[in-house]
Parts: sequence; structure tokens; C-alpha cells
Amino acid sequence: MYGAAMSFAYHAYEAVHTMVGPARGMSDALHLAFKNPANPLTYTPFGRTVAASCELFERMTRRYGKPAFDLPETTINGVKVAVEERVVWERPFCKLVYFDRKISGRRKPQPKVLLVAPMSGHYATLLRGTVEAFLPGHEVYITDWTDARLVPLSEGPFDLDDYIDYVIAMLQTLGPDTHVMAVCQPAVPVIAAIARMEAEGDDDAPRSMTLMGGPIDTRRSPTAVNQLAMERGTEWFRRNCITRVPFPHLGMFREVYPGFMQLSGFMAMNIDRHVTAHYDMFKHLIAGDGDSAEKHRDFYDEYLAVMDLTAEFYLQTVDTVFVRHALPKGEMMHRDKPVDLKAIRRVALMTVEGENDDISGVGQTKAAHDLCANIPAEKRVHYLQKGVGHYGVFNGSRFRSEIAPRISDFMVSLDMEAAKGRRDESAASARKALKIAS
Repeated sequence: MYGAAMSFAYHAYEAVHTMVGPARGMSDALHLAFKNPANPLTYTPFGRTVAASCELFERMTRRYGKPAFDLPETTINGVKVAVEERVVWERPFCKLVYFDRKISGRRKPQPKVLLVAPMSGHYATLLRGTVEAFLPGHEVYITDWTDARLVPLSEGPFDLDDYIDYVIAMLQTLGPDTHVMAVCQPAVPVIAAIARMEAEGDDDAPRSMTLMGGPIDTRRSPTAVNQLAMERGTEWFRRNCITRVPFPHLGMFREVYPGFMQLSGFMAMNIDRHVTAHYDMFKHLIAGDGDSAEKHRDFYDEYLAVMDLTAEFYLQTVDTVFVRHALPKGEMMHRDKPVDLKAIRRVALMTVEGENDDISGVGQTKAAHDLCANIPAEKRVHYLQKGVGHYGVFNGSRFRSEIAPRISDFMVSLDMEAAKGRRDESAASARKALKIAS
């Protein structure tokens, strides 16, 4: 019975978009009329108010598609360099995108970074600013997760174990000189993947992992999100949040946690802030302040673009991370094998938190240091950024000026140490060979 009710919810959502179609058409026509330079009313307060009202109506009723990364170039040592996006690895639920910088001549070795984007309702393009910050000095790869409603049911399920498998496969593809960065949700599957790789003696385990605002131990400084999960339990989310993808989407009949539900939850947490932001945009449009209005458009074009998650991944994540706290308790399993963080010895660890993070509270990510007891002290770094919330941990001015440089220095120092180790080993081998020859 609940399945039918929840399926109806998705159909109702689709129906609302269809029903507002005629109103959107009329609003668009009115907007064009009052933005037309040939219309004298365009230049009056009345005309600007009508045009602003129509634009806000259009934006609030629009279906936002997947945004583009739109990073055609970067600047390296003051020189503009073209950037090409290339898919270098692919499975049904994810593509690994490489930002290939068209550097002429011999390339100087730079840190190779695998940026694991969150699968939590938004597209990987939410990390556009993160990619942009690292492009000048790093070889950047990012996980581009697929909207579950676009994956045919014939491709099978995708759960937390599959997510960990994907991370392991990507790290094995990129090799042991990789630095992996996990933003928010993927902190748990990434550290679990590395623990399994270390336990199996996998030579492709990465050189370092950087966990940013991730829910490693949600018992520390629990936020409203954490408390909701603990109070409701996994079954409540199964009954109230899971639905089937309707026709005509490619993934029809697949059970999912819809992106529109996740978005409504995010919006409800700070509804006053979103209402104020839209009202401010309305005033900027009337006043002719195009720059401020454009900043609003850019942010909400990304924020309001959401994707569906497979039901099995969503529910397993809720249960493992937020309800049972399986990772910090040492009870997490992957394919019937234990996820033992004490197995991690070679991979360096950096954690980053935001002072005002209302999604992953202060201390939740730092907990990784206590759990990874066998990582040498000289291979650990923790940084708490003052004055930023969750989004500011991986984007914005303070990320660019304070967080990103610290992460980059962490990676570069490890690469230099590895290069020195190779030189020392090579010199020792040469001395040994010379001694044998003499």
C-alpha cells in the first residue's frame, strides 16, 4: 500500500509540472513583452515589477536539468590553458571525468587528484568551484554520478557496497600515486574502500585521502539531520521516502529516493534564508542590478538541479552511517568482510571541517584520526575553517584562499617525499650494483 501511495507522490510531482505548463507559457510571453526594448513600459517601475515577477515565477516552477561543468580553460603561471573533459572510466551509475589541461611541451609532475563528489541529491557539478580551484596545479578527476531515474532497471541495483566497489575500481585505474578527496557523504565509503584495499594489501591504495565535512561519526556534535535519522529509524525512511520512477523515464519502476524530496528537506532547513534570497533577487531585478541577480541565478541553477538516488543505496547509507553508526563502532561490513580502519597504515589522512557546518557537525570528520590509529602522526593533518558552513568547506572565497592551499600543500609534500624515497632507493640500488661489480 505504501508503495502505491509513494508512487502516486512521484506522479503527482510530474503532474504539477505538466499542469503549470500553460501558466508558464503565459508568464514567459508577459516577461518577453515587458523586457522588450520597444515597449515603453519596459523602462517604468511597473514594467520592471511585472518582468521581475514573471522571472521569479518561471524559476520557481522550472524543472532544472543537469548543469554543465563549464570549465573550458584554466590559468597556469599566468597563461590561459584550454581544458577538455574526457570520460576515462564508466559504469552504469558513474562516469569518471578527467579535466585534461592542454599544456604544451613537457608536463611538470603535479598531484593527481580523484575528487569523489557526494551522491546526496545534487549533481557533481556542485563541486565546480572545487575543481576550478585545483585545476591550475593538479591533474583533476571527478566522479560524475548518474541520476538513478535515467538508469534502466535491467542494469541492476546500486547500494553502498557497490559505491565502495566503484571507488576501489577507480583508484585501481588511476594508480597508487593518487590523492583522493571525499566531500561530505562519500567520506564514509571512501575511507571504507581504502581500509579494504589496505587489508587486502592492494598496491593501488592511494597516497592520501582528504575527508571534507563528512559524517564519519555522527554521534559527535549531532546536527538536525543526524537527530532526525536516529529518532525516525531506517524503516520510517523506507515507508515515507521511497517511491518508484514513473513512465516515461529510462529508469521507470526503479525504487528511488527522489531528488525533489531531498531538495525540499534542504530548503526546509533554512527556508527563511531562501525566501529572503528570492525576495532580494526580486528587488535587484526591479532596481536593474544585473550583477547581483546573476549571482542568485548561478547559485540556484545549481542548487535546484537534483537527481534521484537508488533506494537501496539511500537506505543502506541511512542505516549504516546515521542509525547504527557502524563505522566508528567497528561494525561496518563490505561484502561480508569487516571494514577495519586500523588496517590503514600507508595512506596519509587530512580532515577538513567548517566551524558553522549544520550538516556534518564539528568533530564528526575529525573522528577519522582516532579510528585510523595506525597512520603515522607525521601523515596526519586536521584543519578547522573558521566562519564557514557546510558549503564553505568545499566552495567559496575562504575555500579558495585558505582551505584549498592547505590541501594542495599536503598533497605536494607527500609527492615530494615519495619522489625522494624513489631517488634514495635508486641510489641505493646503484651503489649495491657497483659494489657487486667491483
